[in-house]
This record gives sequence, structure tokens and C-alpha cells, in this order.
Amino acid sequence: MTHAFYAYASYGFAALVTIAVTVWTWADGRARRRELAALEAAGIRRRSARARDGE
Repeated sequence: MTHAFYAYASYGFAALVTIAVTVWTWADGRARRRELAALEAAGIRRRSARARDGE
């Protein structure tokens, strides 16, 4: 085994992990936004949201 193989394999693995974490974070963010939209559609509001007049 050469040093170059080890270095390229390490960079490739690091790139793969970085891409995987990026895709996972993006997909999870989309899922959380869908959950939040469903909760808000059901009338459930965040405590930090401003109350509307009459609520």
C-alpha cells in the first residue's frame, strides 16, 4: 500500500461523511418544517408566537 492510496482514501471517506451529514441535515429540516406546518394547521401554536387579537 502506498501513502497516496491512504491519503486519497481518507479524503474520499471524509468527503462521503460530509455529504451524508449535509443530506441528512437537509432532509431532517424539511421533515421538521412539515411537522411544524401540520401542527400549526391543527391550531397548535408555539409559545413564542404572538397571540392574535381575541386569542
